[in-house]
Amino acid sequence: MVEVKVVIEHLEPWLSRWLWIEYSHACRLARGKLMFTNVKREDHRLALSTIAPAFEESALELYSPDEVVILDPQAEEKLEPWEIGAETVIVVGGILGDHPPRGRTRKLLTSKAPRAKARSLGEGQFAIDGAVYMALKVAEGTRLEEIPVKKGLTVRDGPLTIHLPYFYPLRNRKPVVSRQLIDYLKRGIVEDEERLLRGEPPYEVVREVLEGSGRRPLGSTSSARA
Repeated sequence: MVEVKVVIEHLEPWLSRWLWIEYSHACRLARGKLMFTNVKREDHRLALSTIAPAFEESALELYSPDEVVILDPQAEEKLEPWEIGAETVIVVGGILGDHPPRGRTRKLLTSKAPRAKARSLGEGQFAIDGAVYMALKVAEGTRLEEIPVKKGLTVRDGPLTIHLPYFYPLRNRKPVVSRQLIDYLKRGIVEDEERLLRGEPPYEVVREVLEGSGRRPLGSTSSARA
C-alpha cells in the first residue's frame, strides 16, 4: 500500500456548515494523510488547522506538476492504482457539488495545471469526502471498478425528503457519508437555504470552530458570540 498524500484545494469563498462537515469527515477517513491548500483567508486557515494542516499556497505552488494528480470528474482517464507512487499528491477540489455539474474543478483547478495529470473516479460526481475515500482505496491497490458505489442518497425526516444526486462509495453495503451531514440535512439546511434565497452568504462555522478549540476568532476581544 502506498502512503499517498491527499490534498484538498479549498475553492469555496465560504466555510459553510455543509462544507465543514465534508472536510471534517474527509479528515477522519484519511487518518492524518490529508492537508488543505489554497486557504487564502486567515480565519479559514485557523479553523481548518484544528483538523489538518492548512496552507495559504495552492497545491500547484507547493508541488511539482509531475507529482500532482487532480481528481476531475471531466477527466477522460480514470485513476489507476499503478500510477500512484510514494511521491504522488492527489488533489481533490474543495467544492460543494452542483447539479447539474458546472465543471468548476476543470475551470478553477485543472486548467491551471496543464502538466499535471487529471483523473476521474469513473462515472458521476462524488462529494469531497467520498472522493477522498475513493482515492485512498485506489492508493491501497483497489481498482475503481472493484469499489461498490451507489448513485443518489435520499434522506427522509417525517414529511421532508431530500435527495442528493451524487455518487457515494459503499462500505459494508452502507454509503460512506457523515452522520453529521444527515443530521444537518434534517435540521440545519432550511436556515441556510433561506439565507441563500435572501441573497445572503451561508452561515460560516469559523467562530464556532475557533471557540470550540479554545482559540479566539480574529478581530474579537472576547469569546462571546457576536
